[in-house]
Amino acid sequence: MSAWAIVVAAGKGERAALGRNKVFAMLGGQSVLRRCLCAVRNSGVFDGVVAVISRQDADLFSAQGLDALVDRTADGGETRQQSVYNGLKALPEDVDIVAIHDAARPFAAKALFETAVASARRHGSGVISTPVSDTIKRIDPESGIVSTVDRETLRAVQTPQAFSFDKLLQAHEKAAAEGFFATDDAALFERYWGNVCLVTAPDAERNRKLTTKADFQEEKPVMQCVRVGTGYDAHRLKEGRKLVLGGVEIPHDRGLDGHSDADVAVHALMDAMLGALALGDIGKHFPDSDPAYRGISSTKLLREVTRIVCAAGYQVGNADVTIVAQRPKLSPYMKAMRHALAEAMDVDVSCVSIKATTTEKMGFEGEETGISAQAVVLLQHIREEEQ
Repeated sequence: MSAWAIVVAAGKGERAALGRNKVFAMLGGQSVLRRCLCAVRNSGVFDGVVAVISRQDADLFSAQGLDALVDRTADGGETRQQSVYNGLKALPEDVDIVAIHDAARPFAAKALFETAVASARRHGSGVISTPVSDTIKRIDPESGIVSTVDRETLRAVQTPQAFSFDKLLQAHEKAAAEGFFATDDAALFERYWGNVCLVTAPDAERNRKLTTKADFQEEKPVMQCVRVGTGYDAHRLKEGRKLVLGGVEIPHDRGLDGHSDADVAVHALMDAMLGALALGDIGKHFPDSDPAYRGISSTKLLREVTRIVCAAGYQVGNADVTIVAQRPKLSPYMKAMRHALAEAMDVDVSCVSIKATTTEKMGFEGEETGISAQAVVLLQHIREEEQ
């Protein structure tokens, strides 16, 4: 049975007060709509995806490269119901099951799509819902009399909502002819075909809808709580130079050549930290054309990079550095390196890993003409109360 998804993204999102359609707003480096489309596409549940967008957003849709994530597009209508109807009319004729999903719900997990579609295949409908946890009061607008509703009999409905394609299309056609408008597709289906099948699935509570500006402000710190960066550096070995690696001077017949002490391990680490925040590299911050950095200890520069990272609202979560050298044997100095780097980054030594390897005499490291290093760093967002 062929299943397609319709992602409704044609709203104005005025309550979000972002000055544009909220689904094109960025959240953790990606637009809300991209996150939603990727969730739908990567679920593996659907044979195709239709995005319903307003004509005024068409250029932005293309500019963000979202065309590649959908099979078809449809024009938005004056209301959400009309937009869904346009999406239904854009589907192939041989579709059996259709799932409607709001673009403003970018956190839908795979299980939600699987559960909704499986229910629609068995029962003709599958609407994701969750139990109501708040106490609900019913009031009389005139008398003000209040009664308490049994919340055990209540469910909060969300999307995705999956249905038999033919039945949902007919429901929309009848509603359009009658001028009837409902708040969601489940209500339309109920009106013309009877009760819908409410289902739940793991992570349904996480499938929140981004509606107001506050919703975006709440999600932003979560989406930006970690950043990851990688770094690489290599220097030639030269006679008459001290060998400094990981902030530790190591006895050897040659040292690394460079403007500073040429500590490749620290240089790779700093590049990883800066790269995680898209702040360039050490050449940008500490150019070798500046005499102030001639012969400087790289751990001093690491302290400055740590300050830059903290000023951006982040701190080092953990760092992993690999040094590639045929000689000298570095294992006796690993502990000292870890402590030196941990102190410079103001983290516990348990957050720092240093490893060393050879290349079995291959390449410039194996031929002992140079040494290289690679680093991976995870940065954590500093909560306001920690700053």
